[in-house]
Amino acid sequence: PPDFPPRAEYARRLAAHREAAARLERPLRRLANARIAVFLAGLVGLWLVLERHQLMPIWLVVPIVGFVALVVLHARLDGRRRRSEHAATYFEKALARLDGEWSGHGDPGTAFLDPEHPYAADLDLFGTGSLFERICQARTNGGRATLAGWLLAPGEPEVLRDRQGAVADLRDRLDLREDLALLGEDLPEGADLAGLVAWGNAPARPFPIWARLVAPVLGVYALGALVAWFALDIGSGPFLLGLVLDAAFFALWRRRVLDVLKPLERRADDLAVFADLLARIEREPFHAPRLVALRGALETGGAPPSRQIDQLRRLAAMLASRRNQVFMPFAPLLLWGTQIAFAAEAWRARSGRSIGAWLDCVGECEALASLATFAFEGPDDPFPEVGAPGPRFEAEGLGHPLIPADRCVRNDVRLADDLRLLVVSGSNMAGKSTLLRSVGVNAVLAQAGATVRASRLVISPLAVGATLRVQDSLQSGQSRFYAEIRRIRQLVDLAGGPIPLFFLLDEVFAGTNSHDRRVGAEAVVLALIDRGAIGLVTTHDLALAAVVDRLAPRASNVHFVDHLEDGVLRFDYRMHPGVVRHGNALALMRAIGLSVPEEGDSTADDADFAEE
Repeated sequence: PPDFPPRAEYARRLAAHREAAARLERPLRRLANARIAVFLAGLVGLWLVLERHQLMPIWLVVPIVGFVALVVLHARLDGRRRRSEHAATYFEKALARLDGEWSGHGDPGTAFLDPEHPYAADLDLFGTGSLFERICQARTNGGRATLAGWLLAPGEPEVLRDRQGAVADLRDRLDLREDLALLGEDLPEGADLAGLVAWGNAPARPFPIWARLVAPVLGVYALGALVAWFALDIGSGPFLLGLVLDAAFFALWRRRVLDVLKPLERRADDLAVFADLLARIEREPFHAPRLVALRGALETGGAPPSRQIDQLRRLAAMLASRRNQVFMPFAPLLLWGTQIAFAAEAWRARSGRSIGAWLDCVGECEALASLATFAFEGPDDPFPEVGAPGPRFEAEGLGHPLIPADRCVRNDVRLADDLRLLVVSGSNMAGKSTLLRSVGVNAVLAQAGATVRASRLVISPLAVGATLRVQDSLQSGQSRFYAEIRRIRQLVDLAGGPIPLFFLLDEVFAGTNSHDRRVGAEAVVLALIDRGAIGLVTTHDLALAAVVDRLAPRASNVHFVDHLEDGVLRFDYRMHPGVVRHGNALALMRAIGLSVPEEGDSTADDADFAEE
């Protein structure tokens, strides 16, 4: 558990950042007023110089220097204020997460949702109110993709133990996690740093030394000839010669220059954030082996990666200066873009192939920081024991991590070699599907390296597959039943893979008649168990519950119950052994005002349900 309560620490930091932002308001107003006063004084000075001739022009330097100094100081203080305001917003969102009010306010990660994935949609991994939205604190595309990849595929036990160590190391490093989140916020919307990776990995073709020496000479000559034309009245001949030489030199290298410059266009801001993220990671002393290894990947033996990326940022900023209205006419004369291309290609030859590794390091640190934040905010949630002999899923006090702790009802779930199947029966709304999602989401978290919502969880490597949200599709002309059998075919194939399948089947074949449903569901379950899979199946059809008799002792029946209290259905959401013996469908219909027969209200209903 963390060394300090999450809510108290978040509230303390929120108050501190709000106070810091408020403290800067007064000096910022004073600086703004002083800037206006100095500007007006400069205008008065200019009038005294030009109209009254009472001041020497040199005196205008004073208000100009003063104005520039005030602008720089104001920008720095305003940056500090905005940083404090962003930090306050960050901790406001953190407190909202603790209150369960996070849905719709984070990154839903919908770009990572694949309808063909065996469990992503079924367990609500992506989308509004999803597991990804609850966990993700990454700001770079690489960080988001890394976290999504961990949720979509199980890691090897050794890898998971390393991740757990890294998450434990990062859990109490609030300063680092705050800095990573706030620095990442400065990335422009949609910034794709991965494009730089392709540029860096492309074969570098450094320009010859003679060209790098000739370019600045030609640029200085052309600009000097222009100045001499106007200042010394030497005529336009030397200047026109400079233009011809510049044009010929640019034409010689045009194609290669444009190929180098295109990926750097408008990249200065992205590179500045990338450099800052690297610098923040570089100066953090880590202890966990995985984090130490990530830091080691940044130690290239030369200049730190943050400094190297900053060099590239300066080149991108110089390239952007070509668009400055004052400098724009002179940039072609100086062969500005050509000289930057020469320098950028030399940079790529030295460091280009390292960009991918540096970006991967930042992305993994962001993903680990997201899991660490999740762990910090659930101080009672432990790391699971991963890598047990399998197939195995043993959980004590298991609950759904997206349900607030004070409303989360927990259950024990055990599946191992001697018990491979739980058939879950129960009334509508009693908790069957929530149990399956709780089991599945915790299995996903465990195999991503995260903490889990349980008092204890032991899990072996498992390939998760589910049918909780199988949908029909108008676009593909596919019925729900056909979509379901395609998914089950996918799970049967997964069961034949190298990792045992952990299946979560909800109301198998509910879209067909009772005879076909019973025969088909029983055949599927038996086939999965025979292939070494373990899992849970929910059902309203108690004939399917009889499959337990054929698989005993490898299968067991469990159920959820409800009771009618003062005309209202009550649920305890706790799993009980055995098969449920009554249903609540008619009671629910009556509860919302539908007219249904009252005859044999309890006895007939119970008998019908039991004989279904």
